[in-house]
Amino acid sequence: MLYQRLQQRLQQKLSPQQIQLMKLLQLPTMALEQRIKEELEINPVLEDANDELTQQDERVEDENSQDESESETEELETEVEEIEKVDDEVSLEDYMDDDDTPDYKLSNYEGNADEDKRNEIPFSVGQSFQENLFTQLGLQDLTEREYQIAEYIIGNLDDSGYLHRELTAMVDDLAFNQNITTTVKELEAMLKIIQDFEPYGVGARNLQECLLIQLHHKEYSNDATLLAKRILQELFEDFTRKHYDKIEQRLLITNEQLKDAIHEILKLNPKPGSSFVDLAKPNQYITPDFTIYNTDGILELVINSKNAPDLRINKSYLNMIEGAAANKVSKSNHDKDLIVFVKQKLDSAQWFIDMIKQRQDTLLRTMRAIMNFQKEYFLEGDETSLKPMILKDIAEIVHLDISTISRVVNSKYVHTPFGTFLLKSFFSEALHTDTGEEVSTREVKKILMDCIEGESKTKPLTDDQLTDILKEKGYTIARRTVAKYREILDIPVARMRREI
Repeated sequence: MLYQRLQQRLQQKLSPQQIQLMKLLQLPTMALEQRIKEELEINPVLEDANDELTQQDERVEDENSQDESESETEELETEVEEIEKVDDEVSLEDYMDDDDTPDYKLSNYEGNADEDKRNEIPFSVGQSFQENLFTQLGLQDLTEREYQIAEYIIGNLDDSGYLHRELTAMVDDLAFNQNITTTVKELEAMLKIIQDFEPYGVGARNLQECLLIQLHHKEYSNDATLLAKRILQELFEDFTRKHYDKIEQRLLITNEQLKDAIHEILKLNPKPGSSFVDLAKPNQYITPDFTIYNTDGILELVINSKNAPDLRINKSYLNMIEGAAANKVSKSNHDKDLIVFVKQKLDSAQWFIDMIKQRQDTLLRTMRAIMNFQKEYFLEGDETSLKPMILKDIAEIVHLDISTISRVVNSKYVHTPFGTFLLKSFFSEALHTDTGEEVSTREVKKILMDCIEGESKTKPLTDDQLTDILKEKGYTIARRTVAKYREILDIPVARMRREI
């Protein structure tokens, strides 16, 4: 049965403008620059005041507004240029023979060398990892079938030079994709040829095989090299786990002999393919969103100019709308559609400009709050002076939501006198000392790092010993917390840090 009823409901929804602002807030500088370029392309009403074409159009408008007297002067200058052009077309050199070349053209020119110097843009020329292998493959005496198989194997090597695919799977791929019937034995024979290519170690299927290939190709073999081969062949697992005592007992060698053998292994390259620069992947550079200057103890915050572009609305479109409002244009359907289109683009451009300004204001307010909160650190650069700070602390200062602060600090960098840092790195939880004082977990991690850097490499500190050291300094932390901080700092366990 159908019936009608009234219902009152309270909902909270974000407008499309608010959603777009949230997206703009989390964009870093380079991504924002690309976003602005896209908006400039799709909206003809919007323009960049710093763009060369925009400045050129302004100059053209200024020139068109000059007096008629200047126009007449330009006409006279044009006539003079045409006369000079005719004179230039009749050159004396056209009527001279090669033997009649003036002496001054044959003499050495002793002017400024920089004037004649041609500055050419340098291009980096290099060879990728696989291109180098294909070049060496072309020097081998192979049949067309063998060349295709070897070429397929090289194509399956990763950037480090390893072959992680099973040979049985490659046999099936060659049969289905290239109609080449082969066997695992034939693939192993071709792989053996590739493993003789430089850099030595390419084509290996694991780290153990990679290191053994490099030792096999060493020009001079001594006792340390032979012992290193034996360690990698027989006791590779004990070597990776740094069970040096077991290796000495099972091989009946001294500590000095083991040290020489390990020294030979450490000289090898575990990733032979990485020795080639990947020309397809350009270097990635960090563009800081903010810069903090320290001028005689006074901190100054500057936002990247790319975060605050000088956008504006094209005046010609504004004049078009003003003319339509004053009934200076016809009222045909075509003109009405044109006015509606321009009006929509004007509203969109004005909204986009407002969003960019609001983004800039939000970034400055948030970064200024972080700078004032961690003022002692930005003045001295000592990580132990960092205060505990969470997103809620900054949100309460700038009177914004925590999610907004999270978007602001996401993927944003600040350049300080002590380096360039990610904004998120300044946020840390609080930790209480024995005296009840709140300290940042960054301070504890810094002390933990200093303890590990100063430890004895032959007897590295265990997590229990690190826990006791922190307790002596007044930081009561559980051993599992110390292990968590150590893993965050990408520091291996004590056994893996041991050296002989």
